[in-house]
Amino acid sequence: MSDPTLVIGNKAYSSWSLRPWLVLKQAGIAFAETPIVLRQPDSAARIAEHSPSGRVPALIHDGLTIWDSLAICEYVAELAPEAGLWPADRAARAVARSVAAEMHSSFVSLRTTMPMDLKRDRKGQGMTEATAADIARIEALWADARARFGVPAGGPFLFGSFTIADAMFAPVVTRLETYGVAVSPVSRAYMDAVLALPAMRDWTAAAKDEPWEFEP
Repeated sequence: MSDPTLVIGNKAYSSWSLRPWLVLKQAGIAFAETPIVLRQPDSAARIAEHSPSGRVPALIHDGLTIWDSLAICEYVAELAPEAGLWPADRAARAVARSVAAEMHSSFVSLRTTMPMDLKRDRKGQGMTEATAADIARIEALWADARARFGVPAGGPFLFGSFTIADAMFAPVVTRLETYGVAVSPVSRAYMDAVLALPAMRDWTAAAKDEPWEFEP
């Protein structure tokens, strides 16, 4: 079996690319990266060479192309069941999948007014009433998962050990950091755990070193 290839956008701005990249790293799966600089005249054509949706990320493995972040994460969980990318407990796993799916489909205001940006300090920017409501819902999700599953399991992440749910929220963690959003102590501790992941540190360092800078 060959190593998969993950097609990604700019690490500074592509939140959807970060999610499966982090899952692959946490699963210990070797993979190649095909980076495509976004917002260039040839970006759409280059992405279309790899992704039928015309978007990044896309995972290419043994002749198969998967072009959705959550679907890629699910695929990786099947490739590496020993990595425990979903909780072993049925109830925890159901909630983790619900949390991940809500992140996948919701929080439009947060995405719009506080786009991921790992190059600049944007403290005090982007807050609207709708964005504040999105953040309140996210903090409620985090607090509930930590209280019901994470703390009893003895780990720092939403369900104790790292899962796909944490990967789905990793770009949100960077947003709250970038925009200097005040959060609860529970959220702060969780954010610190995500930011301390070696893979997360590697992604952030690479993002800061990218030569391209534009509005995300």
